[in-house]
Amino acid sequence: MDLRALLMGLAFAAMWSSAFTSARIIVAAAPPLSALALRFLISGLIAVLIAWAMGQNWRLTRAQWKATIIFGICQNALYLGLNFVAMQTVEASLAAIIASTMPLLVALSGWLFFGERLKALAVAGLLAGVAGVAMIMGARFGGGVDGVGVALCVVGVVALTVATLSLRGAISGGNYMMVVGLQMLVGSAVLWVPALAFETVQIAWSPQLVAAFLYTTLVPGLAATFVWVLLVNRIGAVRAATFHFLNPFLGVAIAAVLLGEALRALDLLGVAVIAGGILAVQLAKLPRARTVE
Repeated sequence: MDLRALLMGLAFAAMWSSAFTSARIIVAAAPPLSALALRFLISGLIAVLIAWAMGQNWRLTRAQWKATIIFGICQNALYLGLNFVAMQTVEASLAAIIASTMPLLVALSGWLFFGERLKALAVAGLLAGVAGVAMIMGARFGGGVDGVGVALCVVGVVALTVATLSLRGAISGGNYMMVVGLQMLVGSAVLWVPALAFETVQIAWSPQLVAAFLYTTLVPGLAATFVWVLLVNRIGAVRAATFHFLNPFLGVAIAAVLLGEALRALDLLGVAVIAGGILAVQLAKLPRARTVE
């Protein structure tokens, strides 16, 4: 067990899960794509400046540039863009639950496209994670769920899977913080196209909106992405992806505290099952993740 990786994974999951609540606040008061494009522009510029201060540069290899562009488009423009639009009609907790299926998709993709075989313990851990997610989602797929919003979240999590598989190619030559900044600027550039074409900028200004935007930009946007890059590089895509199983419980818990969304008894049982699943995957011997070419 890599204790440092475990702490990194827990920190990432907490920061990433909190983004669902802050995003819900933002999309209720501002155009979602414009807000997200601006967030990535600011986060990306900050990350690039930090990278320069650290002595990093943007002289990446051709393979790194390709993977960085794929990562920026899939994670930022598609996954987060679609989730921001979806959360105009979908609860933050439900969006977090759908996103948490990504670890299984990463493992399935590795098996289907790269011929990677997982040990029985890892498979059991992934299945336990899915079971825990199923417990937490429970009645949340009942009446009143917007089908279009759910579909956008599903397409988004597929894009997140591609982004995760491409990440190791983007950071194979180092320059971690520079890659973080550049992929955010890629996402911003792509998002400005539909934002300017389809959205009218009408903002209901409030202290809550400003606080949510600043928090989302600096914590889930910048800090969590940097930790995620380091985590995937340290333990591989499948192991790192399992920490997304924590998104349902943490997303639901944070949304319950800040937005008043429901927290159920099965949520607590589900997170216990998920924790066991994550532990099983971390203890299993896994093949090193291959990159998307």
